[in-house]
Amino acid sequence: MGKKGGKSMASTRISEQLPPHFDPTQAPVAFGNRALPRLSLELQDPQLCIRQRALAALCDLVHDPKRAYEAIHKGCLERLKVLLQDRDSSVRIKTTKVFYLLAAHNVGREAFLTWDVVAPLSDLLDEPVDACRKNMHRALKMVAEFPAGAVCIVTLGLVPRLVMKLPVEQEEIRALILATLSYCVRVDALPALASDGVPMLRNQLSHPSADIRRAAASAMLGISVPSEGKHKVCEEGVLPILVKLLSDCDPGVTASAAGTIMNTAIITEGKYQALKAGAIPPLLELVGSEDRAVCANALRALTTLAEAPCAREQLLEHLPLLKTRLNHPASIICRAAATAIRVISWTP
Repeated sequence: MGKKGGKSMASTRISEQLPPHFDPTQAPVAFGNRALPRLSLELQDPQLCIRQRALAALCDLVHDPKRAYEAIHKGCLERLKVLLQDRDSSVRIKTTKVFYLLAAHNVGREAFLTWDVVAPLSDLLDEPVDACRKNMHRALKMVAEFPAGAVCIVTLGLVPRLVMKLPVEQEEIRALILATLSYCVRVDALPALASDGVPMLRNQLSHPSADIRRAAASAMLGISVPSEGKHKVCEEGVLPILVKLLSDCDPGVTASAAGTIMNTAIITEGKYQALKAGAIPPLLELVGSEDRAVCANALRALTTLAEAPCAREQLLEHLPLLKTRLNHPASIICRAAATAIRVISWTP
């Protein structure tokens, strides 16, 4: 027994104040087999902080493909589709981020098509919050990267809406839209053509951003494949711009520019417009490129231009340069060089 008047034993006191820097939306959740069913329920909770917490936890979990698969098959997608229209902007931002992270996995992209996710995502094209639109466009781009996803976007009629967003979107989002369009025009270029896609793309070809130039040039390459696209490229005066891009510092830009010249020069009008714009000298410069796509497309473009007698005559003196590519380790370049030499050497 302690001395009279001594110190009494300390009592346990629990503070009602939260720890410093505590964020209720980042509160830990139970993991294991019960984590995702619980999160799926919390996504539809009427309390904002609970929805926010569930979304934050999902963002962490779905980086793992196995967890992404579980989230999809535990009913999270249907809940997330509803949250795309949530009144709270932070919820919409986190929801689009979850979709963007899911789209990074094959299982996620396949689920987007199975559970009809692309349509409700596209409802955010006019979303006022930049971060939300950015996440949504990241997800659409990843979906478009595989053919079935691009077909889905085209079938839903989204291409005209994407084209119309090009002049009004901020640079980073514009690059994402252009990349999405570049995949979509590969499966069907006609919707983009019917939406004045060629002049819209032409206006992006000289942009200071390499990402935008690269994506715009790639989309122009796809849109120039059908006959209608070739004629539209000529009508809109795109070839002189493409010839300038043959000297671009970005190999992705130069490869697509050479490829579009190759496609467009198949028609007579395109051939002579490219020659008038001075396409041959910069294309010859690209023949020596170590970038496979740049070299191959330059050789193919020269081959198409050489069908014009005046171009063939000009190219005859450059046969030694073309012959240096016959022993290239890449068979695609060897074949392209052999074809170019054969066409240029042809005599009537």
